[in-house]
Amino acid sequence: MIIWIASYPKSGNTWVRSLLSSYYFSEDGSFDFNLLKNIKQFPSKDFYNNKVLSVEDAAKNWLVIQRKIKDQKKACFLKTHNVYGAYKGNHFTTPDLTLGAVIIVRDPRNVISSLMNHYSSNENDALEMIKSVYRNLKDKNDIDNYASYSFISSWANNYKSWKNSGIKNKIIIKYEDLEKDTINTFKKIIQFTDKLLNNKNNLFDKSKLIKSVESTNFDIMKKMEKEVGFEEASYAGDGTRKTFFNLGKNNNYTKLLNTKTIKEIEKSFYEEMKDLKYL
Repeated sequence: MIIWIASYPKSGNTWVRSLLSSYYFSEDGSFDFNLLKNIKQFPSKDFYNNKVLSVEDAAKNWLVIQRKIKDQKKACFLKTHNVYGAYKGNHFTTPDLTLGAVIIVRDPRNVISSLMNHYSSNENDALEMIKSVYRNLKDKNDIDNYASYSFISSWANNYKSWKNSGIKNKIIIKYEDLEKDTINTFKKIIQFTDKLLNNKNNLFDKSKLIKSVESTNFDIMKKMEKEVGFEEASYAGDGTRKTFFNLGKNNNYTKLLNTKTIKEIEKSFYEEMKDLKYL
């Protein structure tokens, strides 16, 4: 059964994965990038034996793969940016294959500047991306392979699809809460996932949680990326790796975006931002 770590891109998914992997898959909470392999991205090439030649072929196998995971009778975490929905009748996932979901959401005004860095785009292109209900992602290095194809839609649709999904056990985590009070927000996540994992005898480990938080500090991870690289970082137009851990707490839309863009985001996502108390 799957515990989804679901979010629109650049909303804190990697941070939550890092926290969870250091807590559940290390001895003392010390983090390193290799631990992220315990929480794979879905969909991705890791789940297909052969090249996937079309979106239709990829979509037809989403549930097939997940049923195999369920048959293993072991809980696993999977990261995704895909909306909770269907492509030409092929559902991305279903409640019976899902143990639960940690849904991460971030103020779209701050998502934009992260998108600009990650995808080497300007402000207008990032704005169009975050608003596009037809938006998808696919590994640019695999032009003819659709194994990594993800339909992300718009920021609003992505958030609403998971919030309103039929998944019984789900929790919504705001990036801003994680940033403001990392320990208590992460504790909330662990209490939720421990319950899903039925860890009745595995008592909450406060010291391990604190070590997980300390070892996934933004500055530490930025330094780690500089020293050893980070394979999930995207490529710039000249073929060089972009910096994944870019701005951290310096990602402040009031200083980085023009007023017109801010107003357009607030207008386009008014209901969702109001619901999340971003407005």
